[in-house]
Amino acid sequence: MPKRFSNALLSYETVFDFEARKTEEQAIEKTMADPGFWDNQEKAQATVLQLKSIKAITGPLESLLQSGDDLAAMLEMADEDASIAEEVAAEIESLETTLAELELRSLLNGANDSAGAILTLNARDGGTDANDWAEMLLRMYTAWAQKNDFNVSLLDRNDNDEAGINSASIAIRGPMAYGYLKGETGMHRLVRISPFNSEGKRQTSFAAVDVTPEISDDIEIEINKSDVDEDTYRASGAGGQHVNKTDSAVRLTHRPTGVVVQCQNERSQHKNRATAYKMLRAKLAQLEEEKREAEEAAKYKNKARVGFGSQIRNYFLHPDQRVKDARTGFNMGNFHDVLDGNIQGFLDSYLRWRVGQDD
Repeated sequence: MPKRFSNALLSYETVFDFEARKTEEQAIEKTMADPGFWDNQEKAQATVLQLKSIKAITGPLESLLQSGDDLAAMLEMADEDASIAEEVAAEIESLETTLAELELRSLLNGANDSAGAILTLNARDGGTDANDWAEMLLRMYTAWAQKNDFNVSLLDRNDNDEAGINSASIAIRGPMAYGYLKGETGMHRLVRISPFNSEGKRQTSFAAVDVTPEISDDIEIEINKSDVDEDTYRASGAGGQHVNKTDSAVRLTHRPTGVVVQCQNERSQHKNRATAYKMLRAKLAQLEEEKREAEEAAKYKNKARVGFGSQIRNYFLHPDQRVKDARTGFNMGNFHDVLDGNIQGFLDSYLRWRVGQDD
């Protein structure tokens, strides 16, 4: 194997603790082979997600090892047969791609980066346009998740009477879901000709996105129930007639932090309460992570405020079509392509930007 690839591979093996991850991967696969593995569906699903997250790292590393061996053999053959030069070039290009992927994954090293993500959207300034915009973003993140074969579950949805949503929460489960999406927290600004304005005037609207890690039940997050106010109410929006006939929806308010979460997706109040507590644990874990990071460095000094001048990303449909991240400068010229879920470029550029901010 060429020296530069060999050195890079050794570096990534160290960064990812490759041998330890392979041992963990084999242990999980052994556990999954147990006849009673699926008896507890929720715990089993969490284990499957954990395995996928591990394989998302070990897979590319193993591929790189194999590609390196193949390249070494091809280089020896190329010394004797010049016609193999094109194959060598293609193999080098493949190695470069895998290295770039590993470089990006090496940035996903936060305490909860491998976890699933709970993503909450709220319409802000802009009237009905803001409600419509929040729903557009909900579809965008759902499309991104589906393109990456992630699982999406609706936790809560509060529809606006005229159009769009007032708020919604979804769980996105897949390898490194939180690690990729955590940079989406902040204000998202849309500029367009309003479809809700008969005069066809340009409208600026805002939607707030908040992303928290979905914490495993195995991780201890202490919540004193005496610190939590619980309200039940009738669910609104989609969900069938039965949902709206009983006080099945649950809202939790954690008084020490002011965190409020709610869930109304299930018909059972018990299930909604369990999910709401899970969302609360996730939010408190996120607050702890931010606190730890803030003590090490001011990593969140640019966290978005509400309203003009505070947005992390601008989406334009008028006068031209483009989307630009206010932090990284990364931009795409196809608005509809972005809204169709092709946001990976923004997620990747944010990860690299964070490294530069932390230096």
